Amino acid sequence: MPDPLILPQIGDIITVRQRTYLVEDVCPSPVPTPATLCKLSCVDDDAQGQNLEVLWEYELDGKIIRAEHWDKLGVRGFDQPDIFAAYLNTLRWNCVTATDPRLFQSPFRAGISLEPYQLEPLRKALLLPRVNLFIADDVGLGKTIESGLIARELLLRKKARDIVVCCPPSMLLQWKEEMESRFGLMFEILDRQYLAKIRQQRGFAVNAWSTHSRFLFSSRLLIDETYTAPLRDWLGELRPGSLLILDEAHHAAPSSGRRYAIDSKITRAMRDLAPRFEHRLFLSATPHNGHSNSFSALLEILDPQRFCRGVKVRRSDLDAVMVRRLKEDIRQAVGGFARRRVVQIDIADLPADSPELRLPELLDQYRQLREQRLLSESKRSRAASALLITGLQQRLLSSIEAFSRTLRVHRATALRQWNMSPTADSAGRSAAPGTEQSTPTSDLTSLEPPAADDDRAELSEEQLWQEEDLLITAATSQSAATPTQPDARACFLRELELLEEMAGIADSARQRPDARMNYLLAWIKQHMCPQLGQPSSSTGPSPWTDLRIIIFTEFDDTKRYIERQLRAAIADDAESDNRIAIFHGPTPPEQRELIKQAFNSDPRHNPLRILIATDAAREGLNL
Repeated sequence: MPDPLILPQIGDIITVRQRTYLVEDVCPSPVPTPATLCKLSCVDDDAQGQNLEVLWEYELDGKIIRAEHWDKLGVRGFDQPDIFAAYLNTLRWNCVTATDPRLFQSPFRAGISLEPYQLEPLRKALLLPRVNLFIADDVGLGKTIESGLIARELLLRKKARDIVVCCPPSMLLQWKEEMESRFGLMFEILDRQYLAKIRQQRGFAVNAWSTHSRFLFSSRLLIDETYTAPLRDWLGELRPGSLLILDEAHHAAPSSGRRYAIDSKITRAMRDLAPRFEHRLFLSATPHNGHSNSFSALLEILDPQRFCRGVKVRRSDLDAVMVRRLKEDIRQAVGGFARRRVVQIDIADLPADSPELRLPELLDQYRQLREQRLLSESKRSRAASALLITGLQQRLLSSIEAFSRTLRVHRATALRQWNMSPTADSAGRSAAPGTEQSTPTSDLTSLEPPAADDDRAELSEEQLWQEEDLLITAATSQSAATPTQPDARACFLRELELLEEMAGIADSARQRPDARMNYLLAWIKQHMCPQLGQPSSSTGPSPWTDLRIIIFTEFDDTKRYIERQLRAAIADDAESDNRIAIFHGPTPPEQRELIKQAFNSDPRHNPLRILIATDAAREGLNL
């Protein structure tokens, strides 16, 4: 209630009953009561001039609005010009109109250290009527930050309400963390666990895509109707205000360069889903796979109004929807990136009979013999043989350990093929016809090590070995045509002799450190741990310097070999168990985050010095 000792005067402005009034008259109440009668006139825009009479002392929310205290203005002094300018600019930025594409809001509402070049994708996006943009910046330039700026800007301008980020599974947690910590955007990871939770809470009839406005989605699930069918229902023909962010977008491009290439399952899924989003944002550091038709097909998914598969991409159309900068370009313009130096290290003066030299010679002889023997065979057999030899060469270049295991499987299969041939001694046959597995030649490309986004990347080592062994067996079976002519039989026998010789050399050398491992151990001793191989104390100063290294390898066999050799070399170190970390496909997400934190921490407080990683570390690991 108002203070009864302070009465309004004629001409005062007061608030009462949630409105503002001008006091026109103040007089005693006409009824026998100690209250004061106030005659008021409303000054609010929606009720100007409306009259009201109140008994001031009985009003609950009566308040007198006194003058603006002009006599006190400036008593505290005035702000400095730069402080007042900051305040004025804040007011201006908060009043930015959504129709002006030249003024940005999201950079000032993000917890990032913004680089000027990262504003270019945002500028281009706002110039487009719909955001159909391809960010193809080099690795490490901040494509995630650039896409987050665009997403936040569209939300602020009310151009987007729903966001779906589709990325490789290894990147899901990183995307979630980046969007939350840097832009304040909360995303839900839509996976099997989320579906189970929604069904428990709301029932089976609820579409999980309708339960939130921002989702993270694994690109592997694009071909699973369990997830994409409800997504299509949620999107409809076109969902206004929806934004699709496709990370590693090159996976959605057809792999073939032919004019009418058959789309992959992911390509077909994206052709169906992408047009249902109003805005589309593609991210990839490698947008072009070398085939112009495949590239135009990918751009057609992004913007079908500008591009068409099979039609040459015009530079003028591409400039409007693509942002492509390399680190070298940014370094020359603004600096800030260390120059990467790739140095080839030559290991010379090896003995002629060393396994590193002898095995490549024998493998090349083996290749020539097989090519000569299969000249008259089918194209399919020759292709399978070429893939098999390439796989053996890759493993030998990786390590003798990887080569030895693969060679053992190939040799056993070749021996069975010989024993089953009608020209072999029947007493020595060890397998019956029909026991070999048949695999299409196109599937033999799986002999390549699994990439980070490959379904095989998360298999355990035992499962991956089993799959590789089956593929090697199938490739050998397809390419080991039964020799019938005397020359072919002699050639096949010579092949078996070479396999036997290579297997003997590899088995005897696989457990020993090779020349490259000896060089690596010497380098570590020189630059990282001068006391390598000597016992150290857990209480004394660390014998290790602050330098950290990453060792990349394609094959898990080589990874295991490197780890075994390094752990044997540092076995006397008091912190030997914590000096080495392994990052590969089966590493769970929680462990990946711990490895990243340990590797990025102060070396004085964390003993980790060596990280051995497979291709799984190519994506989703910020070091």
